[in-house]
Amino acid sequence: MKKAVAVKKTSTKDTDGASASKLIDGRIKELGDWRGEMLGRIRALIKDADPDVVEEWKWRGVPVWEHDGIICTGETYKAVVKLTFAKGAALDDPAGLFNSSLDGNVRRAIDIREGEKINEKALKALIRAAVALNTSKARKPAKRST
Repeated sequence: MKKAVAVKKTSTKDTDGASASKLIDGRIKELGDWRGEMLGRIRALIKDADPDVVEEWKWRGVPVWEHDGIICTGETYKAVVKLTFAKGAALDDPAGLFNSSLDGNVRRAIDIREGEKINEKALKALIRAAVALNTSKARKPAKRST
């Protein structure tokens, strides 16, 4: 018989950036396999591509990276680590990293399986493009009424 484990539900409202980062640290450690290692590598690439990124912990335990809006999420499943870009359909992907959620109008995802290599240069470019898209929308001037 399996022992029940209590999981604290968290949201942006009850976590700040520091505790969200600790929760992500915990997820990486808790996985303890290739998925944790991959999530850690992806996280490092995101931080390298955007030093001003903000880490969040949303939707009952999903790592989220934001900069003037969501850049991407880092979900872990049994067979894949899924990096979902909130506005991926609006991003150019010359390296063809997106391989999942291709039919949607807004999101795009990258499913990474055990043993697969990451095109780090292309991923960083995609992250920077997502940040540029977010910041361009954040800085648009309000419409003036006449």
